[in-house]
Amino acid sequence: MATRGAVTGYGAAGAAFLALWEAAPRLGWVDERLLPPFSQVAATLGAMAATADFWQQVQLTLLETLTAFAIALPLGALLGVLVQESRLASLIFKPLIFFVFSIPKSIFLPIFILILGIAFWQKVAFGVFSTVFIVMMTTFSAVESVREDQLRVARSLDASTMQKILFVYLPSMTPVLLEAVRVAMIFNFTGILLAEMYASREGIGNAIGVWGLGFQIKELLAMVLFVSVLAIGFNEAIRYVEAKCEHWRN
Repeated sequence: MATRGAVTGYGAAGAAFLALWEAAPRLGWVDERLLPPFSQVAATLGAMAATADFWQQVQLTLLETLTAFAIALPLGALLGVLVQESRLASLIFKPLIFFVFSIPKSIFLPIFILILGIAFWQKVAFGVFSTVFIVMMTTFSAVESVREDQLRVARSLDASTMQKILFVYLPSMTPVLLEAVRVAMIFNFTGILLAEMYASREGIGNAIGVWGLGFQIKELLAMVLFVSVLAIGFNEAIRYVEAKCEHWRN
């Protein structure tokens, strides 16, 4: 968890960044048409936030993101444990998972569009696809961090695979998995925004794409600012929970 001094440092750095953003176009250091002053972008964001359409777009993107995340996180963690637990499955599937993980997921987006169209579940499916591999990769490392003596006790009690997952693996892996949650959400959110920008008529990603093509810089930067604050807020919230669970490592 960040100390009070660190929080003060973050605040000072943020204030310096916003002051530089405000001053640069006003002093002619950059073209105001490409980078409007922060105060104008903030005013545009305020005007957008006063409309019902803005919140409808935000609500849709958040619903897609959270739905994909709610599927990908437990699915990736469960598959990761099952593959890591079985020597044969580990031998067969781990190289394939590493290979697929190294491929940029964006090249598969047209396939998702051809199969699922441009509706809600296409974005969710692509978000799951973009996220599940990073969760599995992190789960492999998390499983390796489980203490062998705890596993021996579970085996001596003839615990089933599901019992070992729930009562041995999950408590031991939680701190590592919380780190995976933060990284996985970045992949997930990026996948959803990309799917909306590529083929959608609504959502935050679609709005960013339309404003970018239309050279509506103030609206574009306002939405980028909003998404950035949203992502940083989620990241810091998970870091706070992660710090609270730190003692579980021992």
